[in-house]
Amino acid sequence: MEANEYFVHPTAVVDAGANIGSGTKIWHFSHIMSGCWIGERCNIGQNVVVSPGVVLGMNVKVQNNVSIYEGVTCDDDVFLGPSMVFTNVTNPRSAINRRGQYAKTHVGKGASIGANATIVCGHDIGAYAFIGAGAVVTKAVAPYSLVVGNPARQLGWVSEYGHRLQFDEQGRALCPESQQEYELTDTQVKRIK
Repeated sequence: MEANEYFVHPTAVVDAGANIGSGTKIWHFSHIMSGCWIGERCNIGQNVVVSPGVVLGMNVKVQNNVSIYEGVTCDDDVFLGPSMVFTNVTNPRSAINRRGQYAKTHVGKGASIGANATIVCGHDIGAYAFIGAGAVVTKAVAPYSLVVGNPARQLGWVSEYGHRLQFDEQGRALCPESQQEYELTDTQVKRIK
């Protein structure tokens, strides 16, 4: 990519071999490492680290003080809140090198992870899921789930616009903002209109 296709603040460090999409903005004191992929129109906040092998889709918003470690992939339109944390080793020890044993974590399209949340590695976040501020995710999160707490537990379901869904007796719900329609069957939500 040509350097003029994206913005890099003068205090940020972008290593050779980092792949950055056009329209992306990289802010103060961030470090973008070689071998990562950042899609178009992303916003990388202040003091962010993006490690080798990380893949961020298009229009991903990474707020201040987030470290995205090897093994993490995020689809398009993901929101990573301020100071949220990804881990990549389940049993880290300073004296034991566990490189090559990194667990993978995938964040689905449109998902939001709130400020100060922690995602324990190896647990995928479904599309459009909403992880509340300070939550500690210790298991996979289904698409459209609203989860909060430590350990994170599901409180309900949210629309693609981030509104809590209230299902009727037929298992149907309407997003108050978008008017999109959703259906709940068993333990899965899908948008039907």
